Amino acid sequence: MITLWRFRQLEAALHLRGYGPIIEWSETIVRPVNAEEFADRAIYVICNSGMRVTVAEPIYRRCMEAMMTGASAATVFGHPGKAAAIDSIWAKREQLFASYLAADDQISFLESLPWIGPITSRHLFKNLGADEAKPDVHLERLAGRCRTTVARLCSRLARQTGYRVATIDTILWRACADGVLDSRRYEQEGWNSAVSPALSRIALPEA
Repeated sequence: MITLWRFRQLEAALHLRGYGPIIEWSETIVRPVNAEEFADRAIYVICNSGMRVTVAEPIYRRCMEAMMTGASAATVFGHPGKAAAIDSIWAKREQLFASYLAADDQISFLESLPWIGPITSRHLFKNLGADEAKPDVHLERLAGRCRTTVARLCSRLARQTGYRVATIDTILWRACADGVLDSRRYEQEGWNSAVSPALSRIALPEA
């Protein structure tokens, strides 16, 4: 089980790796105020879909630079499907943002966007300011080992820490993505087999 103590170890490890600003960003994220911000966040999620963030981040920045100059994302991004989706969302941003704000079911609306599916819609919903957890493969494995759901796992840790649910999701996902916690081994073998050796050397004050 991912106890509060274990979660604090993961959090401390991420701070040591320089991820403090990402955690702070997740706590302070606000909803988009205009169509450009809405499209920007959708484009970020599309770029990150199926890619490591270290690879996706520069692609995203190049795509946004292209959008701002009126060029196609295809001029800087070699993925035809994603580039077409980015171009479409940017071109229709005013209409899409208005429709998103008016939607009764905003997650379903996000799923209708090009290159946004059931899981990435929740990633985007989070980045649009919603306090949600994204049930990706890492979080599903962690929740499975804890015999619970992603939503319940993140909600429990949010209550225990005072963090937003979305921030809990961010910390757990980043710990898995960075190899601090091997989600596959955790699911199969438990905590001691899955954590990075460096984690045991992180000292935390007693509660």
